[in-house]
Amino acid sequence: MSEEVLLVENIQIDDTSPPGGLVSIWTLNRPNKLNSLNSESHKALKEACDMAESNDLIRVIVIRGASPIPPLEGKRAKPASFAAGADISEFLGKNSDDVRDFFEDNAWERVWKLSKPTIAMVDGFALGGGAELALSCDIRIASDRSKFGTPEINLGLIPGGGGTQRLCRLIGYGKALEMVLTGDMISSETALSCGLVNAVTTPDNLNSITMSLAENIARKSPYTTKVAKRAVRASLDLPFTDGVLAERSEFVALFDTEDKEIGVQAFLDRSDAKWVGR
Repeated sequence: MSEEVLLVENIQIDDTSPPGGLVSIWTLNRPNKLNSLNSESHKALKEACDMAESNDLIRVIVIRGASPIPPLEGKRAKPASFAAGADISEFLGKNSDDVRDFFEDNAWERVWKLSKPTIAMVDGFALGGGAELALSCDIRIASDRSKFGTPEINLGLIPGGGGTQRLCRLIGYGKALEMVLTGDMISSETALSCGLVNAVTTPDNLNSITMSLAENIARKSPYTTKVAKRAVRASLDLPFTDGVLAERSEFVALFDTEDKEIGVQAFLDRSDAKWVGR
């Protein structure tokens, strides 16, 4: 894995069942470039996705940006950034044939297709491809100094990592089109009010609040969390009536799992469920 652009740390969570459950923390690590995404970042993210899917101990994935490096004396500090877009230097002189393969196999879609829950921990700028990476996650927790935007219009482009589609489904047609057409940034408070993020907190509390949420999810049945994500995700693709039928099918099938019996018995016994993951 490309350690210089993506750092991966797996943290063991107490009281998971089966035991040994992990929260995998992925840190975009290009702080001198405001953690902007380049081709190596995409490669590393895709490798991390493969790793997470193949590791049954990983229950939840948290994606964040590296903190700014302290400045040299007399120099201005860089701002906090989740990911300030794509590395625009890689776009210069490229035509459609040059970029098609890259965009047809990109990290945004790989993150989106993960079967395990994902949380974007956003501190600072989430712009362009960085905003799209946050949108590819299931849940977004932001600091109150964060800014979100899709400034591709200023380059003569539009979002190309699923941003137009996911943004519209989260915040509605009008607000999504406003962001895409103007390229303007919105504050974390506006992002919260329009449904782009799930919660806003201070930078000092961002990690603890995000990890508390991740640990909460990690202690659920790992099998049932995948089913729950799959069922909710179906609402984005299916007409309402078909979605209800898909949900019913998933719900009924869970009655054949060991974890259903364990959970129901634990509820009746007023004890903690000891999941087996099947």
